[in-house]
This record gives sequence, structure tokens and C-alpha cells, in this order.
Amino acid sequence: MGRGATSAGLCPIGPPAVHVWGAISTVVLHPAPLPPPLTGRGRYKRCAGMKKRVAVLISGRGTNLQALMDARQDAYEIALVISNRPDAEGLARARAAGIEALSIDHKPFGADREAFERELDSALRARAIDIIALAGFMRVLTPYFVRAWAGRLINIHPSLLPKFPGTNTHARALEAGEREHGCSVHLVVEEVDSGEILGQARMPISPDDTPETLAARVLELEHELYPKCLTDLTKTLRHPGHAKRDPGPRGS
Repeated sequence: MGRGATSAGLCPIGPPAVHVWGAISTVVLHPAPLPPPLTGRGRYKRCAGMKKRVAVLISGRGTNLQALMDARQDAYEIALVISNRPDAEGLARARAAGIEALSIDHKPFGADREAFERELDSALRARAIDIIALAGFMRVLTPYFVRAWAGRLINIHPSLLPKFPGTNTHARALEAGEREHGCSVHLVVEEVDSGEILGQARMPISPDDTPETLAARVLELEHELYPKCLTDLTKTLRHPGHAKRDPGPRGS
């Protein structure tokens, strides 16, 4: 169970933490209206005024996960971390912080991506998750999953979208002769890296920059931007509601 939750319920303990944000080189935030969060069911009990429950999906080291866990704010708690790779370093980070961490390996599902996502969806719903944050989750999600979590599924991308969607963003920015580079937090939609932008952080590109130096510098921006955008996003979810119903197995 995540930090700030009691063993019998999910109410935060004590007064909310206060955090003063450090400077980020030109941050532009674009608040977006969202549907209401899931209604807690089963063994997870909601309390009035509780922080929104966030699940973070990872595939690797989990450095953005660490930034989300470390951020001092009063809007969300990291309630669950799931990796599609059993050996992902980020799982150990979560467990060290007292956060539930699960491995749901995609390999046994073979080419049936939707079957893997149904297993993922089941774990998320069972824990009354409100918002999902992708943090280095190296899977392209199917329309089934994106539609089920529409408006509550976010990602951070290492470019100033709409420029350079997809991979190899740092090398592509250099090849294009860009003068600045950065990162974007956006809602996830069916088309890759095309959802509404919730915030961006940018920095100048130096003449001696390489893809490696850009990657390191952009990652520092990501670690500041992602918690800020997630905090702003969760504050738009004010009243419990109902998630879209699972349509059941394909063809049913």
C-alpha cells in the first residue's frame, strides 16, 4: 500500500504536504477537463477528500516513477506500480517506498495484446485506480485499453510535441537543426503521441550536444514536469463516478 494510506482504509494521514516548485525553463500548462474517477469497490474503501489513486506503468529503471513518488503534493498518491517486465528496476523502487508493485509479463500472451491488457485492466480496477501514468512503459496500447481509460491515461514524451513523435527523438531533433528541445506530458489517445498536451518543458540545444547529452538533460526536465502535470490533472477530478464498462471478450 502506498505511503500516506492507513491499513484499514485509504484516507491520507495528517495534513497535506506543501511543495514549492523549482524553476523549469519555460513550462506551458494546458489544463484539460477529464471524466470522473473510478468508484472504489471490493476491499478498497474510499474516503471523502482522499488523494486520487494513481497507477504507474513501467518497463525499466523507473526514474520518472521515482520523481512522481518523491514529489511533495496533496493531490495524488502512487497506489500501484505495474511492469510488463519482471526484472524492471522500477519494481524495486516501488517496493522500497512501500508501494504495491506487480509484474504482469506480456510474453505469455504472445501476439494477443488485448488479452494482456485485459489482465492489466483487471488489476487496475480491483484497486480502484483513478489515473494511469505511463513512465517508460514500452508497449503500444490497443484501442480497447485506451478507450477504457480515456481521459485518465497520461504519458510523458521526450520531445516538444507535435514535433518528433515516436522514438529516437533526440537524434531527430539534432538532425533537424532544432534550436530547442524538451518534453511533453499528454493524454493518451489511439494515435501514438497525439493526445492533448497537458504541459511542456523546453531548453536550448547547444552546439556540442549529442543525442546522449540531450537525453540526460531532457530527463531532468521530465522529472520536474511530470509530477507538476499529474498534480494539476488530479485536481480536476473532484467527484467519484463510474468508469466505462468492460465490453467483455472480443466477439461476445
